Amino acid sequence: MKKDIHPQEYRKVIFADNSSGAKFLISSTISTKNTEKWSDGQEYPVHHLEISSASHPFYTHEEKTIDTAGRVEKFKNRLAKAKK
Repeated sequence: MKKDIHPQEYRKVIFADNSSGAKFLISSTISTKNTEKWSDGQEYPVHHLEISSASHPFYTHEEKTIDTAGRVEKFKNRLAKAKK
């Protein structure tokens, strides 16, 4: 293998899904400021996700609406005004 081609910050990172509560420990180079304790008792950097395979409808076969920016309410308000 070639030397010095891999990133220096390649380490284990916890990816936490905000919508389902699932957590994954995966090797990554993503930069994070927060840390969290994993089930093995060690602290790892944590990165929070809005959606992952644990909450995505394609993988869960469940339909649910995730609205973090209030877009659904804005659309409903515009639709109500247009009908008047």
